[in-house]
Amino acid sequence: MKRLTAILAGSATLALLGATFLVTMGRNSAESCFTSTAAGADIGGPFTLVNGAGETVTDADVITEPALIYFGYSFCPDVCPIDNARNAQAVDLLAEAGHSVTPVFITIDPARDTPQVMGDYVQNFSDKMIGLTGSDAQVKAAADAYRVFYSKGDDDPDYYLMNHSVFTYLMMPDTGFASFFRREESPEQVADQVACAIGAS
Repeated sequence: MKRLTAILAGSATLALLGATFLVTMGRNSAESCFTSTAAGADIGGPFTLVNGAGETVTDADVITEPALIYFGYSFCPDVCPIDNARNAQAVDLLAEAGHSVTPVFITIDPARDTPQVMGDYVQNFSDKMIGLTGSDAQVKAAADAYRVFYSKGDDDPDYYLMNHSVFTYLMMPDTGFASFFRREESPEQVADQVACAIGAS
């Protein structure tokens, strides 16, 4: 009887260790996909914005599959178009590999970036790209949720530039923030990391 109890206890312990190993390995394999990590970072969250068709949408409407989210503005002369083009290329590479990912561009300049401007702008990069704007308060709430810094660069009433952070965030529909990408990472590097994360999820 004692021997049977010991065997059962040993089996239960092994099962628990096995389950812990699988969960840990799954987490580690996902984290090992990325060159940049922000383990435990509180990034992302609910937002309510307006898309290019003038429809009010929430994060739940937008992040229905893995999404690459970038904050910038349409009047940006160089950084934003380069980063959006990189993200669109990464999404195309992922599509070729059988992964569907949505590129998202959220303005930090809602005064000039109307829904129509954003809708037209994102079409320059990808048919899949979603452009989002909103009121000053809505945009600030979204930027704050993603820890995005932005400010007006000068006092020119029409041709002012904006200062802003330039990270792209990988958001997963069920688990939220996964990682971020620096602007020097290539489309291939971004696509490889996202594919790895999808495979590990």
